[in-house]
Amino acid sequence: MIVVDKKKYKMAINEVAKEVHVQVHGLMREEDAEGFMIDLQDTINKVSRQEYTFVIDGTHQTPVPSKVVPQLEQTMQFYSSLGFKDILVVKPLSKIAQVQVRNVLERIEFTGTFIDKVHHSM
Repeated sequence: MIVVDKKKYKMAINEVAKEVHVQVHGLMREEDAEGFMIDLQDTINKVSRQEYTFVIDGTHQTPVPSKVVPQLEQTMQFYSSLGFKDILVVKPLSKIAQVQVRNVLERIEFTGTFIDKVHHSM
């Protein structure tokens, strides 16, 4: 079930698989971030986080400028702190973005899994 469908991102809840999916398209700009956070909070408040897996689908994420990498790190730490049963991060198609995300996950205490693709589509 698609909960949010905006130009820069989508959010969905799959009640059967007990998953919350978040998919970002391209580069999230600062002006998009506030709306994203509001939509994210609304979406995750609809489920019991202890029972659900949080799927961050980075398939269409583009490389971020080096000055934005610290914000990517903060975002991943924030995702890790949300209290979900498990966290899956889907690798971006872009090899550069993939390396950026992998490096960020190695620098933080990330307890989730970095996967090639998601089994359930949005």
